[in-house]
Amino acid sequence: MITLASIAMIPQTSAAQNKPVNSDTVNTIPDTLLFKIQQAQAAITDINAANKKGYRIDDIKSGLNEVKNSISPVKTDLAIPKKVIDTKSLLSYNLILKDAQSKLTDWQARLTKLNNDLQQRADKVVSLSNDSLLTVDNKDTTQKRLYTAQLADIKLRLQGAGKVTSTGLDTVSTLLAYVSALYLTVNDMQSAIDERLHQSGRSAIGREVPYLWSAPAKSQNNDLLKLISSSFEGQNKILGYFFDSSWDNRVLLLLTGIAFYLWVFRNFKKILKPDLRERVGELRFKYIRHYPILATLIVILNLAPLFEPDSPSLYIELTQFLSLTALTILFWQHIDGKDIKYWFLIIGLYVVIVLSTSVVQEAVWMRLWLIALNIVAVYGGIMFMRRLRNEGVAKKLTNPVLYIFVFLNLLAIILNILGRISLAKVYSTTAIIGISQVISLAVFIQILTDALELQIKVSACSEGLFSRININRSRTSFKKALTVVAVVLWLLVFMINLSIAGGIYAFIQQVLIKERTFGSVKFTLSNVLFFAVIVYLANMLQKHVDVLFGEGGISNNINDKIEHKGSKLALLRLVIIIIGVLLAVTASGIPLDKLTVVLGALSVGIGLGMQNIVNNFVSGIILIFEKPFRIGDYIELADKKGKVQDIGIRSSKMLTPQGSEVIIPNGDLLSGRLVNWTLSNDYLKTEIIFKVAIDTDIEAIRKIVEEEVGKESDTVKNLPPELLINSFAADNIELKILVWLTNIYAEAGFKSRLLQKLLGRFKNMAIKTM
Repeated sequence: MITLASIAMIPQTSAAQNKPVNSDTVNTIPDTLLFKIQQAQAAITDINAANKKGYRIDDIKSGLNEVKNSISPVKTDLAIPKKVIDTKSLLSYNLILKDAQSKLTDWQARLTKLNNDLQQRADKVVSLSNDSLLTVDNKDTTQKRLYTAQLADIKLRLQGAGKVTSTGLDTVSTLLAYVSALYLTVNDMQSAIDERLHQSGRSAIGREVPYLWSAPAKSQNNDLLKLISSSFEGQNKILGYFFDSSWDNRVLLLLTGIAFYLWVFRNFKKILKPDLRERVGELRFKYIRHYPILATLIVILNLAPLFEPDSPSLYIELTQFLSLTALTILFWQHIDGKDIKYWFLIIGLYVVIVLSTSVVQEAVWMRLWLIALNIVAVYGGIMFMRRLRNEGVAKKLTNPVLYIFVFLNLLAIILNILGRISLAKVYSTTAIIGISQVISLAVFIQILTDALELQIKVSACSEGLFSRININRSRTSFKKALTVVAVVLWLLVFMINLSIAGGIYAFIQQVLIKERTFGSVKFTLSNVLFFAVIVYLANMLQKHVDVLFGEGGISNNINDKIEHKGSKLALLRLVIIIIGVLLAVTASGIPLDKLTVVLGALSVGIGLGMQNIVNNFVSGIILIFEKPFRIGDYIELADKKGKVQDIGIRSSKMLTPQGSEVIIPNGDLLSGRLVNWTLSNDYLKTEIIFKVAIDTDIEAIRKIVEEEVGKESDTVKNLPPELLINSFAADNIELKILVWLTNIYAEAGFKSRLLQKLLGRFKNMAIKTM
């Protein structure tokens, strides 16, 4: 490269030396030219590097084909002018179009940004190409001609960069135009779907076909196979799209099922070991086995709506049918012949009603067939529910479902007679799915309850988590939680079948996210809900954190080893509460500067009536760091004495020797006179006082006392007992025995045993007590 130094070494001619200096920057070689050359080279390098990286639009090209394929059934159905599309298909089409709109919006944003970047590169190339400073012509000075080779190379490179940039700009612009056009098409289809949904809602409420007594004998199409095929053809396309677009939810569902299978399988493997088998005893589980394949399948199929709440109704129908099939295999060995007949009646009704509702039209025989199915379904449902109650399923779970089932079938009959055929079909399908699902959910609850029972047996025998908590309470709480989950799953499927799940979800979302004001504070109900949930969870965690660390309850059993657990749990509880409150405030969305209002309100509340609460809270913090006692210490406060069972933030618990639990505010513990009998050690010096006759041999009594005390295991061996004369009178001597015990809880038992032994020895030696 030619530099300024090399130019300086070129000899100058006399003509050049005598030529006057020209002020035109184009005719001289100032530093501007070199800077411009370097700037052009850097710009070309950046443009080529950016073009070489590519535009990453291959995913958009392939995605466009997927969007076109997914909306093709929607486009085909909407293109037929007088075709009536059922509500389930319209709602499924709505989901497809919303997903397509979301993808196209993202692609438009990406392509717009990429188009702007390419346009800026193209403008840069044009600007550099038109720069006269980078061009050599006949009028240029000899010095500028020395850069001819470099400037020519820059020109060629600019042409290449411009060509590549223009090609990329054309590609991106074309793709952006195609995406925009497809977006407009999808918007038009969305508007058409919304309009048809509005019309279908009005037509479903109004009379669609003639009254039953005026219905035609035949429908326009009497080919049942063709009707079933055409009905499920569109649904199959919707189902295929749903499977392709929501595969990640099913992967998560499958992982949940695998986790459940491994949980049960490993517990069975542990409990069948010889060292645990004898302690566990007989295992009686109704629906789980060593290889819980069927149980896992039922759990997965019942949880499917929870993982995929936006699923189409056909997906719900298929998962419910698979669940019924799995239940049939499971029931085959567990229910008697009469019950199995009712079970097959439910399955038969399920299949027949689902298929019939897809083909029933205005013909009178079709509508009478549907009415007959509704009547048989009511009878079969009532009989099966009675049998289900006899099997132990709770009435509070079956009664509401049975009432809804009967009501929907009766309503379907009435609507069918009055010509509202669409609603009649929807209610018939919803009713049979609802009653079959409640059976599946009852088994689902029993399977998870059996799995928990298995876990409890394994944990209790191996000194795990369930060996430190109240097992009966855990069973009850777990079953209540499962019942709530079952109710949520049933309601979710119920709303999907009635095609109201999306509307209810949108309504709830709107209520939760709508911004509200209270004075100058703005908030949403979702923030308030998050606040309450986080505070509740933090409170529950701090209450039961001792179980997680293997520290269960304190007892007064003298055979238990004395264990002092310190105040680390109280400190941990304080940390959990503080973190929980901070997270709750953050989740609530309240600005930190607004907290001054809350703190001011709290200060007013403290001044009016919360002094005791704050006092106890602060006293609890002081107790945590000062440590005047620990969990397990034997303390005495006023007229109460006992073992410290728990140290809380506001109050602490003391377990008395009589077995009662005394809750003491932390303020009283800090301000009152507290006696800790076991702060430094667990020794206790106990005394026994009795009287003997004045002429009794004291040394003989001393020897008896030393012998009997030495036989006790609860005494300190290196501290012998002391026999002291406490007082004497004309006819008696009062003696006091002082003995050091290793355990304060052994005092009562030790005194009782020692007095019994002394009484026997005194009788044998004719020592008279008074």
